[in-house]
Amino acid sequence: MLVKHLADCPEITAADNTRLRELLHPARDSADIRYSLALARLEPGAKSKPHKLAQAEVYYLVQGSGVMHVADESCPVRAGDAVYIPPGAVQWLDNNGTEPIEFACIVDPPWTPEAEDLVSG
Repeated sequence: MLVKHLADCPEITAADNTRLRELLHPARDSADIRYSLALARLEPGAKSKPHKLAQAEVYYLVQGSGVMHVADESCPVRAGDAVYIPPGAVQWLDNNGTEPIEFACIVDPPWTPEAEDLVSG
């Protein structure tokens, strides 16, 4: 059994400007999984930088609300929503709410820095 507590995972500021704690990654954990799992946080009034991943990604909002942008679409999102982001789609999250947005990020195949590109916009 593998159990990790969020507070024990180091927090980083990701290239897209979100604060991130990686919970599970098959390259760093003894888990036979094909994805990575992280929890991200975006403060009120902030937005992540437009970026794209070579992999598919799912956001699951745990707290807060904002506007999710994927490719040419935008949609209001709030706690309880899951968002599928196809590989190669430009994406960013805009926190126009009054509380931080916390969201789980599932990336399949697992996230790697080489597969993430910031885009201007």
